[in-house]
Amino acid sequence: MSAAAFVLTINLFVAGIFATAFAVVAAYHRSAVGARWLAISYGIGAFYMVLEFMLPHQVDHRPVSFAIFAVFLFSLATGVVGIAHHYRLPPPYRLLLVMVAASLMLNLSILDWPRASFERNLLYQLPYALVQGVGLAVVMAHRKKRMLDGALVALYTVSTLHFLAKPVMAIAFGSGPNPQGYLTSPYAAYSQTLGAVLLIANGLMMLLVIVRDVMAEITAQSETDTLSGLLNRRGFEDRDEKALALAARSGVPTVIVVADLDHFKQINDKFGHAAGDQVISSFADVMRNCALPHTVLGRLGGEEFVALLPGADLATGRLFAETVRNAFRALPPAISGMAHAPTASFGVAQLMPFDHLTDLVRRADTALYQAKSEGRDCVRLASVDTGRGKSRRQLRTAS
Repeated sequence: MSAAAFVLTINLFVAGIFATAFAVVAAYHRSAVGARWLAISYGIGAFYMVLEFMLPHQVDHRPVSFAIFAVFLFSLATGVVGIAHHYRLPPPYRLLLVMVAASLMLNLSILDWPRASFERNLLYQLPYALVQGVGLAVVMAHRKKRMLDGALVALYTVSTLHFLAKPVMAIAFGSGPNPQGYLTSPYAAYSQTLGAVLLIANGLMMLLVIVRDVMAEITAQSETDTLSGLLNRRGFEDRDEKALALAARSGVPTVIVVADLDHFKQINDKFGHAAGDQVISSFADVMRNCALPHTVLGRLGGEEFVALLPGADLATGRLFAETVRNAFRALPPAISGMAHAPTASFGVAQLMPFDHLTDLVRRADTALYQAKSEGRDCVRLASVDTGRGKSRRQLRTAS
């Protein structure tokens, strides 16, 4: 067995492993559409390697030579589609279809050109480089690139350039007297070895990117309240502890706003739980529409909501609460699902030195209890020493 054939055998098993890995990710996480396409891509790539082993045994090389080119090109194109799906970008189907069709016609026209021709080798490798260039553009179009995404950009760049370097390598090392002798040529050994490195590197990097994003999605789902779409208690406390620690170190003012829907039990009893759910969803929408991008919003449970406003003081916190209060009570009946607009009460507290999240919430709760006691549908501010002796049980009783 030649060196190139040995490396090609390794590549065949590696492609099979990656096809299986991406298929498993897609099977266990249905939203990972990109993984499904990448599994297909690596599966097609494995078939390409089988065709390479068939080539030396052909009397007329042209059918298998053309199939090798076409299958590998389809493998690269489906990989680009998979990456686009993963990054939630529109896959460039039309562009890829045009490129694949033009490349196949080009390959048919150069099948009988001399193997030692630089032009023939360049025209053979150019479609591969162009498709990889499209994949590079897709990754570059993803706005929120992190370290792994940057590494993927680098790998796609190297992969694109390596296809453009192959014509020079073929002329320098020799690709065999005919297509059947390709696997025994020095060029095949170098080409397959370099391909193995890029195959493993790209597969691992894309697998890491997908697993990273799948895990982030699973975490986000576990920290999100399904009814309101806001953070649940766990997600809110996790983010707020970090935000408060940062605010304490930097000295940035921070405010927390707690809100409670007025007479929510009566809404459920009179109009039904479906109406109550609609009120909760509507209130969450109002909070989102009124919040700044860095505001952390959460639903603590039942009819209780909370917002953390980094960089805000009591006056800003009150303005936010009043904005939400007025917008909520101004909702048309058709949106709230009730004959009369529901209302909410609010408590606002500012972060003090050495405050923990529990201290801040307790003082905001006390201000909210005051708002409930004074007629509801209003906003009250917590003083520095409020929060002593009041509990969320009292708040729920007052609501």
